[in-house]
Amino acid sequence: MTDLFSFHRRATSTTVIGKLCLGSDHPIRIQSMTTTDTNDTNACVEQAERIIRAGGELVRLTTQGKREAENLRNISAALRQKGYDTPLVADVHFNANVADVAARYAEKVRINPGNYVDPGRTFKQLEYTDEEYAEEIKKIEARFVPFLRICREKGTAVRIGVNHGSLSDRIMSRYGDTPEGIVESCMEFLRICRREAFENVVISIKASNTVVMVQSVRLLVQQMEAEGMCYPLHLGVTEAGEGEDGRIKSAVGIGTLLADGIGDTIRVSLSEEPEAEIPVARALVDYVSARAHHLPIPATTAPDFHFLAPERRPTHTVLNIGGEQVPVVIASRMKPEGVHIVTHADLTPDYLYIGSHLPERLSEGRRYIMDYEAYLQTVGTRPQISNQVYPIFPHTAIPFLSLVQADVKFLVLQYGANSDEYLACLRHHPEVVVVCMSTHKNKVADQRALVHELWTEGLTNPVVFAQMYRHSAREKEAFQLEAAADMGPLMIDALTDGIWLMNDGDLPNEDIDATAFGVLQAARLRTSKTEYISCPGCGRTLYDLRTTIARIREATREMKGLKIGIMGCIVNGPGEMADADFGYVGAGPGKVSLYRKKECVERNIDEKDAVEHLLRLIRSSSEKEKR
Repeated sequence: MTDLFSFHRRATSTTVIGKLCLGSDHPIRIQSMTTTDTNDTNACVEQAERIIRAGGELVRLTTQGKREAENLRNISAALRQKGYDTPLVADVHFNANVADVAARYAEKVRINPGNYVDPGRTFKQLEYTDEEYAEEIKKIEARFVPFLRICREKGTAVRIGVNHGSLSDRIMSRYGDTPEGIVESCMEFLRICRREAFENVVISIKASNTVVMVQSVRLLVQQMEAEGMCYPLHLGVTEAGEGEDGRIKSAVGIGTLLADGIGDTIRVSLSEEPEAEIPVARALVDYVSARAHHLPIPATTAPDFHFLAPERRPTHTVLNIGGEQVPVVIASRMKPEGVHIVTHADLTPDYLYIGSHLPERLSEGRRYIMDYEAYLQTVGTRPQISNQVYPIFPHTAIPFLSLVQADVKFLVLQYGANSDEYLACLRHHPEVVVVCMSTHKNKVADQRALVHELWTEGLTNPVVFAQMYRHSAREKEAFQLEAAADMGPLMIDALTDGIWLMNDGDLPNEDIDATAFGVLQAARLRTSKTEYISCPGCGRTLYDLRTTIARIREATREMKGLKIGIMGCIVNGPGEMADADFGYVGAGPGKVSLYRKKECVERNIDEKDAVEHLLRLIRSSSEKEKR
């Protein structure tokens, strides 16, 4: 069981990939994947060099056929001649024979259990008796064991790489689209590895949905422990997208698992140049790893908390906070000129903290938070503000709470700060919303500890998590990654009734606000804009991915609440469409198929016309819903 209140890496076996050791006490490794045609030796070598120079420790290449697998030998030779010993990883889908060839030339081969022996996913509801299901497992073993023998002979490592978007129809028929099905898809192959005494294994479980990804990996770790396995784990949020959204989404999912001590190598999948992924991954690993060797946090897990499948902590509603309400966003506006600025209606904070300065004019429909002393002085002369302005108290001012009449009162608490006093206070003041802060080296664990204490004590006051950073406007990406990594575990664990991001620096307020809404959307807690589930591209990509993403983004940027999948090929495309409202999937050279959910509604459209067809599909579907 993961210790929620102490950061240390999970104990694993060591996997050897060429000259690189992964897992155990070895550093968390960073990797990326080329987007070039694997038959083009020079292009692959040039791109691999850029990844390596950026700090990549493994380079993966798509290997869709035997020609590509054979050409790994030339790519490897060219890189070795240049003095690089970075391991190459072959990425294989749909053709087990290709994996056999790749194992002779790559230091690691990734296979996908969803399509290694099982046919491509058709979304057919198949029925298997127990005997028929067992026969299918035998077919996997008959094909997988010879591959493992080649890998043993050549010293090649194996990644069992499960993708939520490409689970087989066989797995779906028995387990559905669930973390349990994802884990079992992996365990079928791991049990064969164990029977064959093949231990040079790495595992990945990926999804574009951060909640599914985290829950599945946590469940896998538990299942491996139950069966005496401790293989290293490769982490990633697949099809995370590009730009700020892709970085935030990756940091929420990967950061949550790293905070749990889970993860031995990571890849941040961005729809950008592969080398752009490396500094993001490095920053994320370094930030979370800095929590090591922190002071102990003497806390216990709430009895009703379920680590593998968290359900939202029970809270009562205070105005629009807690209960069944979506988490609120609080923002700081300490300078009077910033109080009335609204950059985007859907990214407007629910509450503005204004310190001790109350503006002469309050914006209609807005709510404000004010230091309690200034509030007491002001509400006497301007009683009309009491339905828009609410007081905030430090924990040292608990005795003054009863002096104030307000629909909601905010109380800043840190774990362990005279807990007898604040627990008694919360029992008598249901109108109090807790603002949970921490200055601990491992503030995620410290903030977890406070909420678990409240939960254990049966207190249902809502909790808003406040995070403080110090970044300049030039360090916006670092701010976004850190905020997403810190909030990830608190959101995925279903503890969050609100978020308050603060920054001591010249980072613009609109960037801070957008990050707060972005991390909530990445954790599937609150939708404020269209989500793009876009793959990073690889040698299988069948059209100009980045230009297409830009066109679709521009055409749909005013749409709210949609999830649009943009996939380079069919490996994960149709499967990920089950988690998207609409999908745009490469179907062949210059051809695109369109999906509504997981139903293909138009096939083999010319690429030049496909974006307009997608927009027409979205508009027509919207009109039907309105009727």
